[in-house]
Amino acid sequence: MDRLIKITGTLLLLVAGHTTPVSAQEQDNSGLQWLMEWLYEELEINNNDQPFSPANTDNLLLKVDLARDWKFNIGDNALWATPTYQDQNWENIKVPSRWENEGFNGYDGIAWYRTSFDGRLLNPKQTHYLVLGNIDDADECFFNGRMIGKNGRFAPKFRTAYTTNRRYLIPNESIDFGGKNTIAVRVYDEVLDGGIVTGKIGVYADFNSENLVQDLMGQWKFTRWDKKNASDPNYDDSGWDDIWVPSLWDNQGYRSFDGVAWYRRHFELSFIPKENKTYYLLLGKIDDYDITYLNGHRIGVTADGKNFGESQSYDQIRLYKIPKGLLKQDQSNVLSVQVRDLGYYGGIYKGPIGIVEER
Repeated sequence: MDRLIKITGTLLLLVAGHTTPVSAQEQDNSGLQWLMEWLYEELEINNNDQPFSPANTDNLLLKVDLARDWKFNIGDNALWATPTYQDQNWENIKVPSRWENEGFNGYDGIAWYRTSFDGRLLNPKQTHYLVLGNIDDADECFFNGRMIGKNGRFAPKFRTAYTTNRRYLIPNESIDFGGKNTIAVRVYDEVLDGGIVTGKIGVYADFNSENLVQDLMGQWKFTRWDKKNASDPNYDDSGWDDIWVPSLWDNQGYRSFDGVAWYRRHFELSFIPKENKTYYLLLGKIDDYDITYLNGHRIGVTADGKNFGESQSYDQIRLYKIPKGLLKQDQSNVLSVQVRDLGYYGGIYKGPIGIVEER
């Protein structure tokens, strides 16, 4: 029997992983009511949901308050991103604040911020985000030496992102849950005010994220334009760009791009699939259309066939049933997603992203 799941006023029909909008008739929500309730809360669903809505912390729990003094230095050096760098001789600066108000009036250019915290404050079973509020103008953020996000563009091809509220996913594999964790933020200011200027700065936990048996948020591979055989799990994507999911690709260096692009993610299972359980791939929201493959098998499609300005596919939650036996234990699994952006913003822009188990 097909399952009908009511989400955002649209019924999604799960048929062998294929997702198609259908008219509301009857619903069989047995076994999936918990998932519906979670998605309503997690995605803050409403009819005005837009891919360009600013990030907020309403559905997150503050675990580490980072509104305090950070270390600060003007200039630029790639070594300043590394957790082992000794920054004790740097200036102290209040975060959030404009650096002009902290003794650096008139400075335009690149500067770095650094701070650290104890990973024992975090729960390894939860998903964590670094919220940096508004940064004037562009930034690159590093966690224990690994870049976890960026917004805007540095000179010479400058593009400001000062109105963007930064919320960067921290991959669990990057967190030292038993010791010190170092955050380094490279900031570029073109003119006037600069720095980490406003916001509720801190490390936050998604208190509903434990519903994911496999967290797939974080760094993926990405390429523009359509690529033949990109759904093949053996396809070589080593030359593709890195991109953070979920996040609009417009905020990651592809602002003017509209059209077809591919995302790929290689992963090994962090759980053991149970024979008597059904699993679903949750891809959150995608702007606009997608065709999704797992280990070379197409498991879902979302496309309402409408044109730019009329299509509502960007507002539909992607929840695709995974056929039994398709997930590989003790081997690499490959997720390939072809995304077609009809115009304006594009990409896998809103989570959670991962695998859920039917209860």
